[in-house]
Amino acid sequence: MTKKALYIFNPEHDLALASGEANYMAPASARRMASELALLPMWYAEEGSAVLAPSAYNLNYLKQMQELLDIPVHLITEPELAIEQNLDIRPWGWDVALRKRLSVLGVDEALLPSVEQLNGLREYSHRSKAVALLPELQLNEYFCGESYYLKTPEEWKRFVEGRKECLLKAPLSGSGKGLNWCKGIFTSFISGWCTRVAASQGGVIAEPIYNKVEDFAMEFYSDGAGELTFVGYSFFHTGKSGMYEGNRLLSNGAIRKQLSQYVPSEALTDLENCLKYKLSTLVGTVYKGYLGVDMMICQFPENEKPVFRIHPCVEINLRMNMGVIARFLHDRYVRPGSTGRFVIDYHPSEGEALQEHERMSATYPLEIREGRVYSGYLPLVPVHKRSCYRAWIWVTQAILTRVYSHSYEKKYSFL
Repeated sequence: MTKKALYIFNPEHDLALASGEANYMAPASARRMASELALLPMWYAEEGSAVLAPSAYNLNYLKQMQELLDIPVHLITEPELAIEQNLDIRPWGWDVALRKRLSVLGVDEALLPSVEQLNGLREYSHRSKAVALLPELQLNEYFCGESYYLKTPEEWKRFVEGRKECLLKAPLSGSGKGLNWCKGIFTSFISGWCTRVAASQGGVIAEPIYNKVEDFAMEFYSDGAGELTFVGYSFFHTGKSGMYEGNRLLSNGAIRKQLSQYVPSEALTDLENCLKYKLSTLVGTVYKGYLGVDMMICQFPENEKPVFRIHPCVEINLRMNMGVIARFLHDRYVRPGSTGRFVIDYHPSEGEALQEHERMSATYPLEIREGRVYSGYLPLVPVHKRSCYRAWIWVTQAILTRVYSHSYEKKYSFL
């Protein structure tokens, strides 16, 4: 009997992975995000699958979307898990805390990965793996990048004081968390932070600061049997602190064209092929699912003329990620020729998210042609009075520029 795929959005995964504890309790903000955006996997789930989500708000929203677009999935609630005996569980990311949560909800142990398997995935998610891979991706003069895994106070101090600016990272963290931006002085605060991180995660990742021009990623799928497939490109933006802010909705060809303004397209092809081989060797038989490698285009001054290079491995995300969602959204639901943006945003005041949702619905009315979004605003999850988090796309036929007249659009002018 074929197993039914069950998708789970657990955005607290990176925090749970850093903790490594089966009894880990995520902060209230992360739990709220997981609840309010629970239906997000419906946009990338396979036909006939299910998404784990509360029925309140979500069931009516799912029916509304299914009247507009081809979304062949259904909803499963937590109480129903105990009676579902044939599931292929596909979370945002696997960790021991999620395993215990599902076990407590009555999921058959045979459907869950073992603790030993999950501890192995945690080891492969450690940023030291990206540090080790980076030198192997310096294929020619179009590539750059340095990263170090440092374990002692002497190494941390020497690295920080040897540069005007640098970035220290916790080896297990994500979404802009676990970062420490340094200005050439090894303060007592930085020393204490390094000591605490190293005590739980073995060491600290240290990187120089680059003159970044673009953020992008290559997305892959691992079948768990050693075969990696290239899924496509992700073209995204991060804020000053490193937090993810959103994705462009563009075809793979359009992203390659954009990146080829800086480096030859052959360099991108060579990198893609090299990564498929390297990642297959590294994680191909220990991980099944989507993964992404974050990259940058960096600018260097050379003979008074700017030179651009690819930093080919800023992060390896051994889990589902927003870039893959953006890829699915564009390829499945956006009409060819249209472009746009995909955004996750947060509104701290009650009623603010709903107000903005209503404003955008009125300002950018949704237009669907031939079963795809032609233009307008589409919420990807239900929005109600108590919502704090929204996930949405805005699609247009026009070429997106970096300046918008409305103050809200200015916030997303990167897209």
